[in-house]
Amino acid sequence: MSHKNHDTILDVKNLTIHYITDEGVVKAVNDISFSLKESETLGIAGETGAGKTTTALGLMGLVPDPPGKVIDGKIVFNGTNLLDLNNSEMRKYRGKELSMIFQDPMTALNPVMPVGDQIAEVIRLHEKGSRADANNKAAEMLELVGIPSERMIEYPNQFSGGMKQRVIIAIALACKPNVIIADEPTTALDVTIQAQVLDLMNDLQHKLNTAMIMITHDLGVLAEICDRVAIMYAGQIVEIGSLEDIYDHTKHPYTEGLFGSLPNLDSKVDRLTPIYGLMPDPTNLPKGCPFHPRCSKKMPECETMVPEDIEVEPGHFVKCLLYK
Repeated sequence: MSHKNHDTILDVKNLTIHYITDEGVVKAVNDISFSLKESETLGIAGETGAGKTTTALGLMGLVPDPPGKVIDGKIVFNGTNLLDLNNSEMRKYRGKELSMIFQDPMTALNPVMPVGDQIAEVIRLHEKGSRADANNKAAEMLELVGIPSERMIEYPNQFSGGMKQRVIIAIALACKPNVIIADEPTTALDVTIQAQVLDLMNDLQHKLNTAMIMITHDLGVLAEICDRVAIMYAGQIVEIGSLEDIYDHTKHPYTEGLFGSLPNLDSKVDRLTPIYGLMPDPTNLPKGCPFHPRCSKKMPECETMVPEDIEVEPGHFVKCLLYK
């Protein structure tokens, strides 16, 4: 890995985000910490409801408040704690320094505005220069994501799903941000298009030297483009390490369960091993380790003791009492 000597660009410490509702407190993100180096890709994986999207919205300062509240933690971007900024200060960062690619291209584009104008708008918001400059840049961005610039004047409904997602990527990259947060960016696309969009993102990230957080429930996507991987469960990062650590030296029973429920072409098994049970209700998390009700390796103390991060090999951390 050539990323070792790069500086940390984003450092998340003890981030906790809850939604306070009439039904109770939804503990969406519970004390997570991770860092991201320049030009590195960190994958955040987990099932629906693990807290991945809330984490992304937290980083962007987009958690809807109310009901969402950042209870604790720091999000330090290039030395600035983003949680100290007010809305208008945060707007200067959003789109310019940190950009987000959302999962559904249908809802992320304005249907009544030509796509070229939508890219140019972001550029004009953050950069000085004339309308013509912004339009030229927008044309360049479209070409960069593989769309002929003469399509600038077309509207979103004239593009296929995969092409719409390319437009979204062009918007996200328009101001050459330092960090891109991609939330399930290919979920809405069919599999062949998915592969093309991932290749494109991988390619552009290397060209532009951007760091990326890739949020997904698809372990195949992670294997394709991530340097490091964090596995989330019930709002916590239960295991984090290099791609190789997570895939070849899997430690947490939940991570093992995720891989066990995947079809593997190399080994013939009669059936896949699912993880029994469901993700716990975030308004009523189990005591002790949140995974213990579903864990095949549960010990008595797992029901009461909260596991701390244990470093099983350099840079590879796991929250599991088996390794204590």
